[in-house]
Amino acid sequence: GPTVLEVFNTLLRQLRLSIDYALTGSYDCGAGVGTKIIKEHEERMFQEAVIKTIGSFASTLPTYQQSEVMVFIMNKVPLPSSQQSIEAGKAGENRNRLTQIMLLKSLLQVSVGFQCSNMLTALPSAFLDRLLSAALMEDAEIRLFVLEILISFIDRHGNRQKFSTISTISDISVLKLKVDKCSRQDTVFMKKHGQQLYRHIYLICKEESNVQAHYEALYSMLMLISIELANEEVMVDLIRLVLAVQEIAQINEDNLTAYNRCALFALGAAYLNLISQLTTVPTFCQHIHEVIQMRQKEAPYLLPEDVFVERPRLSKSLDRLGPEVFFWQSKISEVLGGSGYNSDRLSTPYIPQLTDEDRLSKRKSIGETISLQVEVESRNSPEREQRAPAEEITYETLKKAIVDSVAVEEQERERRRQVVEKFQKAPFEEIAAHCGARATLLQSKLNQIFEITIRPPPSPSGTITAAYGQPQNHSIPVYEMKFPDLCVY
Repeated sequence: GPTVLEVFNTLLRQLRLSIDYALTGSYDCGAGVGTKIIKEHEERMFQEAVIKTIGSFASTLPTYQQSEVMVFIMNKVPLPSSQQSIEAGKAGENRNRLTQIMLLKSLLQVSVGFQCSNMLTALPSAFLDRLLSAALMEDAEIRLFVLEILISFIDRHGNRQKFSTISTISDISVLKLKVDKCSRQDTVFMKKHGQQLYRHIYLICKEESNVQAHYEALYSMLMLISIELANEEVMVDLIRLVLAVQEIAQINEDNLTAYNRCALFALGAAYLNLISQLTTVPTFCQHIHEVIQMRQKEAPYLLPEDVFVERPRLSKSLDRLGPEVFFWQSKISEVLGGSGYNSDRLSTPYIPQLTDEDRLSKRKSIGETISLQVEVESRNSPEREQRAPAEEITYETLKKAIVDSVAVEEQERERRRQVVEKFQKAPFEEIAAHCGARATLLQSKLNQIFEITIRPPPSPSGTITAAYGQPQNHSIPVYEMKFPDLCVY
């Protein structure tokens, strides 16, 4: 019953207290006793013990209670959003970061033992939104925890360990993958959340602080989606996504390091190598195999065997690569389109849609998150000379601006309320008369426009003689006509 969440609340409270003790360096033992200096390694051992206890206790619960516990933990993770308070200052940032990491570790412990065949139940929208919000944070360790948590949810057949190392194996059968047909619930889940997942994978790939563990987690996630949740449409979208990731490394607008770029090239090669074998389209497999062979000869630093090792062999001449070492969207669209896949969708480049969620990222500055409307004036405008000198901005003017904006919002809210109330309570005849009057006004304006457009007035010079001596009215061009203000957008 309700005591289950109370137990987890108590365990999480112990974690928070432990974090506070670790940051202050001492226990507050109460009045008259004084303080006791703590040992950092002992406090860390205690934190790990609490996290393991959370995971062990959660594993004994039924599935629906495990879901409740995970939502409960996720709601306590401090995120830079309006719903969650974030402590300011250096000490506050340290406390926030430690709390985020400890809670995500706890969540990972619970998710590892969680088994649910229905992804819609396992990852409800509110939970998934908050979890993916953490994936946009600057901290590399937090991003890795988010990826691992998602992987533990998606991996329902124990395939995770088979993708622990990134490689371009020639025969996928040696992995002995457990593959089931995508269920109807999984199809619904991907229709609802697929674009959201692709978008976060794409944005995580652009992070410069990624290390080998991040690329391994991204590779695992891509492969597990392909095995667990993929139908034909999802396969097409994943291929488009990976080709877009290749373009990130190729164009390098984000000024990534040579390692990051080589890692993205290698990640794409490893994924396309396996996905081509899963689709069992011979011409697709042939194209991927040809590009990998060309990389082995000309650019081995674009393959995982040279990148994801203890001492990566990289190249700084990545901007002078030939076209033969890239996977081409046009070629893949052609070979898969011939086998019944949606070639129109395949040939469309993947472009993620930026949403309000990006404001949760700590990387964004205030200037990027707050939109300022600036009126741009021409230097030679005659109004510029008549304008009074700019008013000096002081604390009082800013305060007045805020108060005025609140008053304007109140007036707008009141006006909307009156409109809604009028349409809810006014007699039908009154509403019909009001709308009819406006419609009549609009119609009269449109009639004037049509009159001008269809029968333009003759030119001041009267008529001119066209070819063969036929008189012809000299009409005014449309772009020179004066239209009523109502018509101008």
